[in-house]
Order: sequence, then structure tokens, then C-alpha cells
Amino acid sequence: MDIATILGLAIALLAMTMALFGEAWMPSPDYQPTFGENLGPFVHIPSIGVVFGGSLAAVLLCFPFSRIVGVLGVLKNCFFNKPDNVPKIIEQIVSLAEVARREGLLALESKLDDVDHPFVQLGIQMAIDGSPPDVIEDLLRTEINAVATRHADGKAVVEQLGRFAPAFGMIGTLIGLVLMLRGLADDPDGIGSKMAIALITTLYGAILSNGLFLPLAEKLAVLNKQELRSKEIILRGILSIQSGENPRVIDQKLQTYLPPKLRQRESNEVG
Repeated sequence: MDIATILGLAIALLAMTMALFGEAWMPSPDYQPTFGENLGPFVHIPSIGVVFGGSLAAVLLCFPFSRIVGVLGVLKNCFFNKPDNVPKIIEQIVSLAEVARREGLLALESKLDDVDHPFVQLGIQMAIDGSPPDVIEDLLRTEINAVATRHADGKAVVEQLGRFAPAFGMIGTLIGLVLMLRGLADDPDGIGSKMAIALITTLYGAILSNGLFLPLAEKLAVLNKQELRSKEIILRGILSIQSGENPRVIDQKLQTYLPPKLRQRESNEVG
């Protein structure tokens, strides 16, 4: 489970709760906290329908239905993801390079069962089968591009939800203002409550956009970069193994993808 995503949503929820029940945190002597009085003004079903329904309808107009359904699986990565252990991947690639340099590429076949990452397995298997370097690079690069495209599609849907939610919040507010002004002559004393209801949709749109959809879209972009970096490291490592490079050179080459602090720690552990 991704702690950052859960923590972010929890903090956002806490902040909204403190805003909704602000008086309860520092009450006056005569304050009597009532749950319904605090929460009631912020719950308006038609406004929820305008923001949620309108945003969903707009997204359905933008994208094919298959992409809308597929975004659920992509969103799952925001909450349940296990980033690749890049230092461990590099260590495994270097270990495979040592075997290949000592015993030849065919000796790697006995080591495939010890390889956990499917992308490493694919590349090593192609090297064992004697595939030319350009064929290996082309296939692995195609896989990388496919992953990037899939992630970009999911991010685009979530991003559009974040853009449409405030717009439909404003539309709902305009609808509320029209109805309020239309009935102003009949009920001038109710302008305050009607104005509050009209503004609720803007609030819903702003919260959904800035507190949920846009942050999740950025999280998907970060996860995408992490996965693509791991696959790029593997690609470079596989090609280096096939070309017969020195394992120490391969290690130094792949370590450049790591942040300096992590790189230094890995060097100390090896030493």
C-alpha cells in the first residue's frame, strides 16, 4: 500500500473536517456542538449530481469507453504499488554479467529461475537465444513505449476529471444563481440560504479537482517515470551483457541512474 497516497488523502480529509467543524475546535462558552448543524449546509445532493455527473459525462465524450474502464486499474497503482528495487536490479544484472563473462551467455539459462523481474527475464532469454542487439533493443523499447502509452492514457482521463470538476461546479453555481434571482421577488428573505446552496457546487468542484483528481494524476506521472527508469536500466544492462562488457563497467554505468546518496551507500555496502 502506498503510504504517501493514504496519508495525503487523510490529511486532506482532516483539513476539510476542521474547516467544516471549525467552531468545535475552539468553541465559545455557550457553543453546543451539533453534527447536523455543521455538516448539513455542506450536503446538497443535486449539486453532487451536477459535479459528478457532469464531469463523468464530459470524460465519456472525450475518451473511448474502454479507456474509462481501464483507468480503474491504473488508479489502483496510486494506492497499491511496489516500486522496483533498482539497486537490487542492478546487483542482479551485474551478477548475471559475471556469469556470462565467465561461462558464456548460454550459462545464463540456468540462472533464469533466480530472476524475479519479468523484463529482465525477457531480455536475458532473448540474449540466450542469440537475438541480435538491435532486435533485443527494438523489442524491449517497444515494451517500454507500450507501458508509457498505457500510463499516459490513464493519467489523461484522471487529469480531465480534475479539469472538468471545477467547470461543472461553476455551472452548478450559475444554475443556482439563476434560480435564486428568479425567485427573489417572491422570497427576498431567503437569499442567504439560496446563495449558499448555489455556491456548494463550486466548492465540490474545487475539492474534487485539487484534493483528489489532479494530485492522483501527478502521482501516476511519478510512478510512470519510476517504472520507465527501471526498464531503461534493465535495457542498458541486457545490451551490455550481450556485448560482453566488463561487469565492473556495467555496474558503474548503471549506478549513474541512481541518486548520488544512494549510489554512495551502495558502494559502501559493496566495499
